[in-house]
Amino acid sequence: VVIFTMLTSMFILIYAGMVMQGVMEEKTNRIIDIMISSVKPFDLMMGKIIGIGFVGLTQVFLWAVMTFILITGGTFFLGGGMESEILQSSMALNTTPNMTAIAAQQHGNEWIEMLHTINFTEIGILFIAYFIGGYLLYSSLFAAIGSAVDGQEDTQQFMLPVTLLLVFALYAGIYSMENPDGPLAFWCSMIPFTSPIVMMVRMPFEVPLWEITLSITLLFLTAVGLTWISSKIYRVGILMYGKKPSIKEIFKWINYK
Repeated sequence: VVIFTMLTSMFILIYAGMVMQGVMEEKTNRIIDIMISSVKPFDLMMGKIIGIGFVGLTQVFLWAVMTFILITGGTFFLGGGMESEILQSSMALNTTPNMTAIAAQQHGNEWIEMLHTINFTEIGILFIAYFIGGYLLYSSLFAAIGSAVDGQEDTQQFMLPVTLLLVFALYAGIYSMENPDGPLAFWCSMIPFTSPIVMMVRMPFEVPLWEITLSITLLFLTAVGLTWISSKIYRVGILMYGKKPSIKEIFKWINYK
């Protein structure tokens, strides 16, 4: 649970930040002035989000393969074969079996049996779904922020609320480990800004299917809506130079036609 929670929050923050950094670099270097002449702003923004998103999915896939290899290797080395080898070697040498080693082996077997009770396939599929939804939601916000500012120092005003949302989601997820069916865990697993992290905490505790379906639906609907709003900000902000916009001005950009 801790590993999936940390990975989800870390991946979302890292790759969404890469989207914002890429938008800012193109705007600062004035490359965007050339690109925008042949590509629509929405297509350009989505191309960047999707491209970096596939990079993230590739890394997630590689980590999943490595985790599978480690679990398989651990199961092999901690399996019952070692216990039988200890007994056979002791009988061959006419010595008393090493009970400490056997006890440690039995403890390892209990750990393996516990792993077998976890549905890693279900958790892995939902991890990918929540990663995609959370990444689309936050990367669209970060792309809008990157298009609205001229430098790294200007991002703090807009980054703070978004970062606080992720920090709150992480703390809510840690608290939900002790009470996965409590009201905080339930509502934070439904709110799209916190559900990618909190729901992953609740997954090993047999969450009802309707809660998972509702949570994913709300997440992707919100992600699509924020992507549309961010594209409105992106198309105006990407060509604005020399002025730090206020939040009120950014809201006006959404209504521009």
